[in-house]
Amino acid sequence: MSEPITLNVGGKLYATSLSTLTSFPDSMLGAMFSGKIPTKKDSQGNCFIDRDGKIFRYILNFLRTSHLDLPEDFQEMGLLRREVDFYQIQPLIEALQEKEVELSKAEKNAMLNITLDQKTQTVHFTVREAPQIYSLSSSNMEVFSAHIFSTSCLFLKLLGSKLYYCFNGNLSSISSYLQDANHLTLDWVASVDGLPEEEYTRQNLKRLWVVPDNKQINSFQVFVEEVLKIAMSDGFCIDSAHPHTSDFMNNKIIRLIRYK
Repeated sequence: MSEPITLNVGGKLYATSLSTLTSFPDSMLGAMFSGKIPTKKDSQGNCFIDRDGKIFRYILNFLRTSHLDLPEDFQEMGLLRREVDFYQIQPLIEALQEKEVELSKAEKNAMLNITLDQKTQTVHFTVREAPQIYSLSSSNMEVFSAHIFSTSCLFLKLLGSKLYYCFNGNLSSISSYLQDANHLTLDWVASVDGLPEEEYTRQNLKRLWVVPDNKQINSFQVFVEEVLKIAMSDGFCIDSAHPHTSDFMNNKIIRLIRYK
């Protein structure tokens, strides 16, 4: 075996061999450690890769065994997918695709339940009318809350890839707000005419967007329409028994089921 090489991947240290790192010459690692792409060193002289250190263990184990071994309760498929895409190890890409198909089939029957709540809140803010003149203004704002539970953690990840919070001028996926693999709570506000953009940040007010349509969700009707569109594309249908029709029409409760 070749001499050991110590890697610093995102702050986490790994020890392996050159032959392992170059076992797939056409991959990013193969190019880095065959000299085609220059490598960086940290202050200790370790080869440095600015990627997720925790996920790298699965990449490295695949290089060693040619098998993708994940724990049964693995919850970071999205992150693993991004890391696998970066390293461009073709057999690993194929193994991950097979694993995702396997997990999707394993879920089969699933239930999705969403409870919605809405209230009106008064916000106060200052408006600059001239260089030295400010006036105090106030307006009513619609505040929305959605409590989402699904037995399909993959569906919640799908939802997370479509819905984004807008805050402080940036869009961020709602995936980071998952309480666990099956629960998600969303809180957002509708836009208010005349409210300066910086006030949303100052008052910690998040808005909700659908991507890639780039559509802002300013009402529960739009939210329900978008969630139904995403859910039905994933095989869900409306549960005819629950909830009561009046609750569904009033946007209080949404329950969908999926049979495969």
